[in-house]
Amino acid sequence: MKLGIDTGGTYTDAVLVDSANRILATSKSLTTRHDLTRGISDALDGLSQADLSGIALVALSTTLSTNSVVEGKGSPVGVLLPGYRQQQVVKSGLLDVFDKDLIALLPGGHDAVGRQRQPLDESLVREAIERQTSRVSAFAVSSMFGVRNPAHEIRVRELVTELSSKPVTCGHELASDLDAPRRALTVALNARMIPIIHELILAVRQILAEKQIDAPLMMVKGNGSLINTETAMKQPVGTVLSGPAASIVGACALSGAGNAIIADMGGTTTDIAFVHDGQPELGSDGVRIGDWRPMVEAVRVISIGLGGDSEVRFNARDGIGIGPRRVVPLSLLAHLYPEVTEGLQRQLEGSPGRRNNRFAMRLEYNEVLMAKCSAEEWRAWEMLSDQPVELDDVVERDREAARAIARLQRKGMAIYSGFTPSDAAHVLQLSDHWCPQAARLAALVWARQMRHVYGLGRWQEGDAETPSRHVFEQVSQQISRALIEAGLHQHRSLDAARSRDLTGLLAELIFESENAARQQHADGSLFHLKFAADYPVVGAGAPAGTFFPDATDHLGVELILPSSAEVANAYGAVMGSVVQRAHVLVTQPLHGQFVVHSDREPIHFGSLDDAVATAEAIAREKVLMMARQAGAESAQIRLSHQDNHVRHDVDGDLFLEARITATATGRPDIRQMVTNTSS
Repeated sequence: MKLGIDTGGTYTDAVLVDSANRILATSKSLTTRHDLTRGISDALDGLSQADLSGIALVALSTTLSTNSVVEGKGSPVGVLLPGYRQQQVVKSGLLDVFDKDLIALLPGGHDAVGRQRQPLDESLVREAIERQTSRVSAFAVSSMFGVRNPAHEIRVRELVTELSSKPVTCGHELASDLDAPRRALTVALNARMIPIIHELILAVRQILAEKQIDAPLMMVKGNGSLINTETAMKQPVGTVLSGPAASIVGACALSGAGNAIIADMGGTTTDIAFVHDGQPELGSDGVRIGDWRPMVEAVRVISIGLGGDSEVRFNARDGIGIGPRRVVPLSLLAHLYPEVTEGLQRQLEGSPGRRNNRFAMRLEYNEVLMAKCSAEEWRAWEMLSDQPVELDDVVERDREAARAIARLQRKGMAIYSGFTPSDAAHVLQLSDHWCPQAARLAALVWARQMRHVYGLGRWQEGDAETPSRHVFEQVSQQISRALIEAGLHQHRSLDAARSRDLTGLLAELIFESENAARQQHADGSLFHLKFAADYPVVGAGAPAGTFFPDATDHLGVELILPSSAEVANAYGAVMGSVVQRAHVLVTQPLHGQFVVHSDREPIHFGSLDDAVATAEAIAREKVLMMARQAGAESAQIRLSHQDNHVRHDVDGDLFLEARITATATGRPDIRQMVTNTSS
């Protein structure tokens, strides 16, 4: 048997599958972000009717890393950039994610051929490492043209290992393409995710050991393939779309759809991908997570900050905004802590204010961030130890503590509650798994806040259904627009800004056309648009059955909600194989001179055939090692070439470069039983 586990922002799912990939048992439990072992243990306990002694493989997927990117949360990282200029740092977006004093521009780097452009100043590198090591959880290294010659990245990595106990990742280990700004951001995001993935893997290992499940533990990458957890902890950016990839694989298998739009809605994000002939399209240029485009091979997916737990808030531009910040739904909070209902009742009876519906609770313990906390922040952390605290009450009694709680929330260590789409669904009786009474009170408090504090809405006092219906319709429209925007991104002919502009216009035309067709009358419009006429939407994730029917009805597309779709991610986790790819580049910087670029010093040749043969041998050797390290039982290797030639008037067909890609595919080695421990 195989056990699939998915840890999301709201739920942890578990699925037990037999050798014929039939589902034997499923389970869902709440994710306990402050102590992941509890949620994982509860999910496995939910499989209590099944015999867990025959498990030969455990596969893990998660949206925690995706959520951290979308929400802009994570640990501090030291970013070391030999040869970079300030303009490239600004273009990369690093300054939007990390403190500028943790980004070090250093002398060094190479040129496009792999020649050293400037010597690496090791004294400045040492100084930067020693200055940052106590302030960061990991280091990221990206050198100018490091993919053409990684010598400076390798040396900086050696110095980090010598001077610090913190993990370190290099850009050439993650990407083989040029585009220095994106590569710098990718390696920095990778370093930021290391603590998140490390914590998750250790939690799963601990629970497997406690339940005496002695089987290899693998993790899903963003391309849907599997790697062992040792590789995942070194290169977690490869798992940034782990949850969406597993969900796409699972939804395809559960629905049997060959051509479809897979839409997975969770607590924090909605992830959309297109599937042709049963296979999702892969690539590193079409991946968008929130506002970021990391340079990783993954399913081509659009991940937006819209989920069941998204905060419904006032937005000065649009009136009501939903997401991307995740909050704890009041219906869930009261389900866990019934006394919250009394607090909501008091708020409803009091004066409306900006902090209505706001309770604070612990989210995540981060050792590096805790070490940097002030005495006030430590006191606030202790204040949140037992149960949620009502923010209005804290402000009234201890304003300094309230400020400290706000700082913990900005660091991702604490989380607020708020009115969410899940609460609205409870009010409308579309959901009932948490506390409907608290959801109704939260809707009334929120509606009064919008009306009296922000001057928005004309809902009647005591009416919870109308504002909830308004929120539900907003979510439905956002999902519809996200599907349209994903369709525009599928062709990759528009940038993000232009596709967003077109989405609004297309949405209006599609909605009008569908409404006219539904009412069987002509509306006089010259345009009649149909969205995805031959592609059904396959819904996955716990909220899909609640929100997708209305959204797809707006678009006039077929909706498929397969059985067990709410655990599609955990099911997809056990369906993958180990797939690794290695890229080696051959260039011709001068006529008749050929250079092989890999993860070592460039090698020069006078013959193209010799250069290509060497590149193929390096790619084979490298990918075979990668497959074995990733946990493949045996691997089949396939080589592919992507050549770039130009037609020259004098020289005829002129070779510029060739990319040799070696792909290794194999099943997980379930014969090598490993002892899962928490160490």
